[in-house]
Amino acid sequence: MSTPERRPVEVVKAINGLEKVVLREIHGSSVEVYLYGAHVTSWKNEHGEELLFVSSKAIFNPPKPIRGGIPICFPQFSNLGPLELHGFARNRLWTFDDDPPPLPPDITNKVFIDLILRPTKEDLKLWPHSFEYRLRITLGPGSDLMLTSRIRNTCPEGKPFTFTFAYHTYFSVSDISEVRVEGLETLDYLDNCQKMARFTEQGDSLTFESEVDRIYLSTPTKIAVMDHEKKRTFLIRKDGLPDAVVWNPWDKKAKAMVDFGDDEYKRMVCVEAAAVEKPITLKPGEEWRGRQQLSAVNKLLDA
Repeated sequence: MSTPERRPVEVVKAINGLEKVVLREIHGSSVEVYLYGAHVTSWKNEHGEELLFVSSKAIFNPPKPIRGGIPICFPQFSNLGPLELHGFARNRLWTFDDDPPPLPPDITNKVFIDLILRPTKEDLKLWPHSFEYRLRITLGPGSDLMLTSRIRNTCPEGKPFTFTFAYHTYFSVSDISEVRVEGLETLDYLDNCQKMARFTEQGDSLTFESEVDRIYLSTPTKIAVMDHEKKRTFLIRKDGLPDAVVWNPWDKKAKAMVDFGDDEYKRMVCVEAAAVEKPITLKPGEEWRGRQQLSAVNKLLDA
């Protein structure tokens, strides 16, 4: 009896009837993306190990955003503006892009999808700016996962607009007490646990003993997240995204969230490529591009 063919890109019905796209790379790695929010909810390496954290209590029911994976924060990060928390891109239904950007020459052995978001009439009442947001999600050899965002101002009246942005990536870790983040040493950060006061990172690396909610400023293009128990390093490479957000809610905040397990803070850390401190302004016709590439290596590396 023959086994069913495993297609590199497949659209399936998932939780609560929401549509999900499954990408499979020839060496066995995979990515799952919900059209709701263009939300990556799974990233597995060639051994089938899950690399992202999604809460067991995540609510896959619009308009509630999905807790975990890689939510997209646009056009507002956090509550730093007039919109709902983290903006509206993460709880809108995206569609397939029928006019995607041209393929790069090194597309061999990569599988990808192109999604697009345009504002609805309701969105324009909340945020009166016309835009096109094109997102390419690419899974490459070695399980590398790349998200490339292109946001264009399509307003015909000649009005610029300004936004902030983050790829709100939840990494799956063995134990938060065994995790350290490298690449942020000596940098300034805004501490959301202390009313956005500005501090300078003093440690050789960032470790976790309590709630952390920080926006690191003018960060390098490469940041490493090391999980000592699993002997695994996540590498974040970013372009067009000068800041980096680091978040773990710890025990009290975890218990206060209905879509997050009481002890799940121990098994996740968010390290996010972002543009927060200096909002991005686009004039009509201008386009911004921001890219995040994630790699996972089963050994401990430095940034």
